[in-house]
Order: sequence, then C-alpha cells, then structure tokens
Amino acid sequence: MLFRGSGVAIVTPFNEDGSVNMESFVTLLNFHLSHGTDAIIVTGTTGEASTMTEDEKFAVISKAVEVVNGRIPVIAGTGSNNTAASAAFSKKVAALGVDGLLVVTPYYNKTSKRGLYEHFKCIAEAAAPVPIILYTVPGRTGVEIPVETVSELSKIDNIVGIKDATGSIGYAINVRNNTPDDFAIYSGNDDMIVPLLSVGGAGVISVLANCMPQETHDMIEEFFNGNVQKATNLQLKLNPFIDALFVETNPIPVKAAMNKMGFDVGSLRLPLYEAEDSTKELLRREMMALGIVCS
Repeated sequence: MLFRGSGVAIVTPFNEDGSVNMESFVTLLNFHLSHGTDAIIVTGTTGEASTMTEDEKFAVISKAVEVVNGRIPVIAGTGSNNTAASAAFSKKVAALGVDGLLVVTPYYNKTSKRGLYEHFKCIAEAAAPVPIILYTVPGRTGVEIPVETVSELSKIDNIVGIKDATGSIGYAINVRNNTPDDFAIYSGNDDMIVPLLSVGGAGVISVLANCMPQETHDMIEEFFNGNVQKATNLQLKLNPFIDALFVETNPIPVKAAMNKMGFDVGSLRLPLYEAEDSTKELLRREMMALGIVCS
C-alpha cells in the first residue's frame, strides 16, 4: 500500500503572470509536512494539470520530490487520454524518484472495457516497478472504470489501488469484493471519507486537506484507531465546508479559500475562472464557523 490516511490533492500556485509560483508551492509542501498529511499528490485535477505544460508538471513533481525528501510519499498525476503520451511521461516521471503515479481514466475518447484495460496496462508497464493508483472520476471524464476491469487490472503487479470519485458506496463495495485485500481504495470525495473507510477504504485523496490537513488526517486516524464515532463526528462537522468547496468546479473554491487563509496560491488558468462573490461569501461563513479565518 502506497499510503494509509490523508493524501492531499495539492493545488498548484500561480503568479500574477500565470507562471508557476514555486516559492508558494514549497510553502505549501512544508505546511503539509508539519500538519499531518500522509501523502502529497501533485499535478492532479486540483493541481490544474490539464492546463500545465509537460515541462511545468515535470518541474513541480521534481520540486515535490526534492522538498519532501522521502518523509511521506509523493504521488504524481501522469494520466491523459493519449495512451502513448501518458506512458512516455509516466516513465519519465518514474525516474525522478516518485513513490507512485495517479493515472486518470482516459477522457473524451470513451473507449471500451478492453481499451481501458490496455490503456492502463500500457502505462503500468512503461512505469514499472513504480506503483500506480487508478483514478475513476466519471463526472469529469464521462467514463467509469467497470468493476470487472478494476479487478483484472489489480492483477498487474504495480497497479496497487484506485481513487474512487464515483460518489457511489456500492461501487466501492464491489471493488473491495473483487480485488485483493492489499489493493487500496481511496475516497475521491471528501464528503464520503468515513463511509468509504467503513467498507474497506484506506483513506482519501483530498481537496479538503489543502485547507485542513490535520483534521483530515485525524478523521482517518480516529477511524483506524477504533474511534469510529469521533471520526463520524469530524465528517459531519466538516461536511458543510466540504460542500462549499464544491459549489463551483474544483479547484475554483479551494483556491479562493486558501487565498483567504493567507496562502499565496494565485488565480486559476483558463478555462477555469475566479470564484463568484457568492462562493467567496459562502466559504467565508463556513471557514469562520470552523475557526479557519476570523473575518
């Protein structure tokens, strides 16, 4: 298992001119290292990887590996809808010393079950022996990895888990029942962390953890320590803020929240755009209720 607990799907800070703000990125990495985060997931959906160049992604991944320096796992998003390009980039990133790769379902092409299997198999072979976490997020890609395909992929040595952002507990249960016990299932939905843990999940790859890393870690730690009620209470307490973080397309709200907290993460790259005023006000209210900000 690559990690158990809270993996942050970390944002990519940008300067006013749109370039990557590496100084702020290092600040964020150090924030997570000192506040309980169990793994860093870079260049994913929340990191706006789809609007970054390959050179930018490579630089951000390299910096994460350098700064983290083996203290917790660094997992890099290397997936796309171009199998050959994703395999080549995954192989290149694997050589950096990352602990794992997160590979999203190929979007837009809408391939078959066999096509999905061959896509992930090709990338896994290119990156071997670096471990790979599959990422199914049908709300973004229009394609869900069928459970039977996940089951077949779990037989490949370096495919070790899945980020499940289907929003379906039934899907997670079926994956759990059709994969080896050591195949890790991570929640891709912050509002379902404890429910997914209850059916055999290993943790979360989290947007919430950008703002509340210690609390996200603690929720999962309490669950695994047998304090299920404490974990449940934390989930219930945090869910209004979690809902606010997804009132617009991720990562629009989380970047607004982090800027409000004093982290210089900048704006977003088009076609994503700045949060609406109503979103900022909702975030402000929920963050005040949790004591994250004072005004």
